[in-house]
Amino acid sequence: MENTIQIYNTLTRKKEVFEPIHAPNVGMYVCGPTVYSDVHLGNCRTFISFDLIFRYLKYVGYKVRYVRNITDAGHLEGDRDEGDDKFAKRAKLEQLEPMEIVQKYTLGFHDVLRIFNTLPPSIEPTATGHIIEQIEMIKEIMANGYAYEANGTIYFDVDKYSKTYNYTILTNRNLEDMLANTRELGGQDEKRGRLDFALWIKAKPETLMKWVSPWGVGFPGWHIECSAMSAKYLGKEFDIHGGGMDLAATHHTNEIAQSEACSHVQPARIWMHTNMLTVNGTRMSKSAGNGFLPHELFSGDHPLLTKGFSPMTVKFFMLQAHYRSTLDFSNDALDASEKGFKRLMNAVALIDKLVASDASDFEIEPLRLRCVQAMNDDFNSPVVIAELFEASRIINSVYDGKAKISVEELAKLKQLMQDFVFEVFGLMNEDSNNGELNSVLNLVIDIRKTAKENKDYATSDRIRVGLQEMGIQLKDSKEGTNWSKI
Repeated sequence: MENTIQIYNTLTRKKEVFEPIHAPNVGMYVCGPTVYSDVHLGNCRTFISFDLIFRYLKYVGYKVRYVRNITDAGHLEGDRDEGDDKFAKRAKLEQLEPMEIVQKYTLGFHDVLRIFNTLPPSIEPTATGHIIEQIEMIKEIMANGYAYEANGTIYFDVDKYSKTYNYTILTNRNLEDMLANTRELGGQDEKRGRLDFALWIKAKPETLMKWVSPWGVGFPGWHIECSAMSAKYLGKEFDIHGGGMDLAATHHTNEIAQSEACSHVQPARIWMHTNMLTVNGTRMSKSAGNGFLPHELFSGDHPLLTKGFSPMTVKFFMLQAHYRSTLDFSNDALDASEKGFKRLMNAVALIDKLVASDASDFEIEPLRLRCVQAMNDDFNSPVVIAELFEASRIINSVYDGKAKISVEELAKLKQLMQDFVFEVFGLMNEDSNNGELNSVLNLVIDIRKTAKENKDYATSDRIRVGLQEMGIQLKDSKEGTNWSKI
């Protein structure tokens, strides 16, 4: 492995040297979407961030088992086991079976991530496909004395667990303050403690998604699915657990508690969390009316947008902020990212047109090392992008004849751009018609060349100016004429 990767661990609140339990094998679990509605941009940022991490770990030589779940059961409207079942509610609204809802929005989720060119996970398990594993885990937690039954529902006993383990280890919150800020128990409340949460919930007669268990017919609580599936596919202890920062306070806190109550070990060595999205400085949310769905961002069909932005522009925009930083959406910021992305892609397109020299004004290895060092520093993609713009400057300087580059350094430059632009960042050149455009422009360039040979400078200039107005710049040299996008 080249150098040492350091990752910020939410659990310890500091950067730590990444030392996989079973190197070079790495186990990474990321909480996937709850598929009862369209995926929102907050989800997209999380999955694009972990796609970057997945890609880089593979790039430096690790064999990564990336598990990302699909929540398709057990998710009530409240994190504390309250409200309606989200799948049943959506199924009634759209007059579909719950599993039709699951299929519809799972496919939509995959389509969006495919547009962003993210790699699929190694395993994508579903909650409904692992009911047996969840029941077995609940039985073990009960046998260890950390859960109790009340009228067919199984609750996790936070008070008893807290006597042995630190329930708030992930967030460092004060347990007494949490109790003070939690509602009082009502007369009919089955819970022994206000922070107790459901592992298994007794089904009502009208419940659509339910299964037989040792405690009667019911369905799993939201948190137990991730504990059961991560243990099945990655073991009781694994390397990285990730998700959005909104999951830390409740979902991930309860995951740790369940896993320790079952196996007596901390499940993940490193907990990673992506930060939130804001719009013009205000937190993005549906209730605030400033939430974007991906297709709205692509089409520009939203009151807060002046135009649409391509998927790779949006992805590039997200990568320009560190995954732990707040990311603020605005038309100006997206415009700037669009220009930056085009500049980078133009440089990539020019690299095959460069002519090598015997000597070189540049050494590429220090630039490559700076990219590696930035990624080793908690996956610092903004710093890598700055280095890629430096590589773009080198490409343009050589192309314009202002500098020279040797065959060896040119090969290193090509490899650098291939590795970090495409392999690590997963960006794509969105001009799908680039081959056809190249053929058309070569024909136009030949017509212009003939015009110049015939001293028809009016036609030659008309072609050059016309192409420039369309965003195509011609560059004449003794080797011939090349073109690039402005």
